[in-house]
Amino acid sequence: MMDTPAQPNAKAQRTTVADPIVTEIVRNALVGITEEMKTNLMRTAYNMIIYEALDFTVGLFNAAGDTVSIGLGLPMFIRGMSETVKAKLRHFGVDGIEPGDVLLTNDAYTTGSHLNHMTFSVPIFADGELVGFSACMAHWQDIGGTLGGITTDIYAEGLQMPIVKMYRAGKLNEELFEIIRMNVRIPDRAIGDLRAQIAAVKTGERRFLELIQKYGKEAVLSAIEAIMDHSEALAREQVRAIPDGIYEAEAFMDDDGVEQGRHIPIKVRITVAGDEMTADLTQVSAQVRGFYNSGMTAGVSACQVAFKCLTAALDLPINDGCFRALKIVLPAGRVVSAVRPAAMRWWMTFPMTVVDSIFKALAPAVPARVIAGHHADLVIANVHGRHPRDQQLFLYLGGLIGGGWGAKLTEDGMNATIAINDGDTHNGPTEQAEAKFPILVERYALREDSGGAGKHRGGLGNEQVVRALSDIMVNTQIERVECRPWGLFGGLSAAGNQVVFQRNGEAPVVHATGKVFAQHLKPGDRYMLRSGGGGGFGSPLDRKLEDIESDVREGYVSIAAAREQYGAVIDPATMRARRTDSAALRARMRAAGLPRDVPFESLGGRVPDPQIGEVALDPIGTELKALMPRAFQLRCRCC
Repeated sequence: MMDTPAQPNAKAQRTTVADPIVTEIVRNALVGITEEMKTNLMRTAYNMIIYEALDFTVGLFNAAGDTVSIGLGLPMFIRGMSETVKAKLRHFGVDGIEPGDVLLTNDAYTTGSHLNHMTFSVPIFADGELVGFSACMAHWQDIGGTLGGITTDIYAEGLQMPIVKMYRAGKLNEELFEIIRMNVRIPDRAIGDLRAQIAAVKTGERRFLELIQKYGKEAVLSAIEAIMDHSEALAREQVRAIPDGIYEAEAFMDDDGVEQGRHIPIKVRITVAGDEMTADLTQVSAQVRGFYNSGMTAGVSACQVAFKCLTAALDLPINDGCFRALKIVLPAGRVVSAVRPAAMRWWMTFPMTVVDSIFKALAPAVPARVIAGHHADLVIANVHGRHPRDQQLFLYLGGLIGGGWGAKLTEDGMNATIAINDGDTHNGPTEQAEAKFPILVERYALREDSGGAGKHRGGLGNEQVVRALSDIMVNTQIERVECRPWGLFGGLSAAGNQVVFQRNGEAPVVHATGKVFAQHLKPGDRYMLRSGGGGGFGSPLDRKLEDIESDVREGYVSIAAAREQYGAVIDPATMRARRTDSAALRARMRAAGLPRDVPFESLGGRVPDPQIGEVALDPIGTELKALMPRAFQLRCRCC
């Protein structure tokens, strides 16, 4: 097992025994502090991606840099912020840090993510002793670098800020301030976000010191250790309930944008032994030329997010004690542990499938704790141009439309939900986007038949249609178009993500890839983002007819798909299933081994099956026969 810097530090020992009453007060206070930090940042940030989409995370850390409390935000930041605090501590040393310092970096190989994530932290001193850190990692709309196309090294992606002191003992470093201003395209907004982040971390510092002043330094620090110990015990108890064994799963990403069509393997190996779990990512693909790499902390975060979901998802605060029962094997140089100078701009995509693959691996052991694959992409378009109102440059991160999540053992998947990487982030309101940018959102709706069929249906994706009101440039970097979200235990795969452009009033053009760059749209042209669904769980032939009827009435499942995937014969006049005909059709489908998945979208969404003719002979009425000129829809499974 590798001893990576991403592994949590061993817990420190304090001599004071934690008071249980104070411990519970501190537990709730820590959550409250990080929520206040989060609220302050939302209210003072300048860019929609922070104050609307909530693309940030805040947190409190102990003097060693271990996570004490993470504000609900982007799950994948959970390791990156802690390791960034530790890197700053190593860089300056305890003696090189003083009250009033504000430490800054956006080093992609430390945070594990892209250069857009500026990470500020302040040391917290009580009675002259360093007792912790307050930190905030947030997405800046622009950090320089090229606006379009695939980057193949970090140097093309913008300003790299090493570990520096933005404030030294309370005094602003003017030179650094000017370096930042000169390297971003819209400096007023960037500086506004800078100040908002500093306000957030200073809020954390102030509230943590108030907690210490009220209950005493030793009492608070001992309570934090007790909270971590409790989180550890709770996680170990849950791991013990998983049968010992070795569990493996493999998935694929479409490609890295450079060698399009060359699938990228994501293979995980999970070992459960007693109250410990080991996640081995050794066989995940080596880092790639395109910008889909992420740093080691992102790979570790993916394992920790999956582990947290499987053990104690609702236990708060989220802290390093939650992960003491998890060991991670992750060699350097993988697509989720990339090393310099790998390109990192679209860092967030591949780790999501690592999380899904861990769930997939453990499905045979704990089917009640996992979900089928989800759409696993942010499904966004980077849009820029000159606003006709004032000819000023605008940058718009369009989309974040959400998609389908996988079904579970006992219920359908969630519709129109943000991908797991982004957790608590939101889509930007249409009204905000239309007010600020020269676009018109013509449609934003659930995508029929996008959820994977199953006893429990996968969640539905969305479709967003956007019309350009002036000349704009559009770039998309969307994944999981070809390698679609898989089902579990006989459930079918869902529809993949999709990118569509429509120009000059002509028919829409569906792109075979989601990586479409430098598209110039004129007024009246449209781009369409279609998010994938979630995989199904269990055989579609076991889904209750009443549930299928409801799906058809709601527009979630078409009449044709109800028949082809579920064996449900729906009368279009009454929207009710014909019980006798449906039972006969389902029996024939079972005998024929239908419905079945196919590996990838490139094999064609609807594939002729030689056995369809036999099934189609069922006497169901001419009005339904007219709906059956095509074969059973065979969804893909990326495995």
